[in-house]
Amino acid sequence: MANTVRKNGERVGLLDEIRGFAIICMVVYHAMYQLQFTHGVNVPFFFEGWFDIIRDVFAGTFIFISGIMCRYSRNNLKRGVQCFFLGMVITFVTPFFSDEYIYFGILHFLGIAMMIYGLFGQYLENLPALVGFIISVLLAVTTWNISLGFFGIPGIFEWNLPRAAYDVGVLFPLGMYNEYFLSSDYFPIFPHIFVFLGGSYFGEWAKNGSLPRFFYPTHIKWLANVGRYTIWIYMLHVPVIYFIFLLIFH
Repeated sequence: MANTVRKNGERVGLLDEIRGFAIICMVVYHAMYQLQFTHGVNVPFFFEGWFDIIRDVFAGTFIFISGIMCRYSRNNLKRGVQCFFLGMVITFVTPFFSDEYIYFGILHFLGIAMMIYGLFGQYLENLPALVGFIISVLLAVTTWNISLGFFGIPGIFEWNLPRAAYDVGVLFPLGMYNEYFLSSDYFPIFPHIFVFLGGSYFGEWAKNGSLPRFFYPTHIKWLANVGRYTIWIYMLHVPVIYFIFLLIFH
């Protein structure tokens, strides 16, 4: 991941810490997922609505901070290709560890998002940060329900998308899928690309030192260190959890 630094070389420590906390939550979630669906251990709150909200908030935070990092990277296109490649490695390896399949998980999405930013970032950065941030929020809200078949805001305006686009079976990276599609980790381009781009505009404020002073020091060193190695933690935690549970249950 790109270093979170200011112009004077100082790290934005709070972002490292939030990213570290988000990846820890993701590891815990995947551990509970394996307990519930692989080993048949009942996790009572796993299907509660509030738990889904917490899961989505931390996943969105992770994506948002990844967008911030694009402002610091010297080569987002290269990072995107590497990230997408790692996502494909997970797609290939996961069936060997479980009965689950990952066709477009968070690494696939982040890889595509970084490549998009690498190709078009110079144009996106022409927008003032506040304008770009507001547009990103609006587009995230209006594309949030694409997986449900429509574009817009429920109760205000809705534009139904053609059913054929969902039945074709190959547009799942865009959030268009039918009942036969199944991916245990799934982060489609819409609406998540606008969460990512919103982070990139927020990153302009972080980079130029406009955020409150509290953002920049490191408050919890070990948590910040975790946040600096999130991609490797993400790559390794699933097989590690798998083998731990294998020893416990078998």
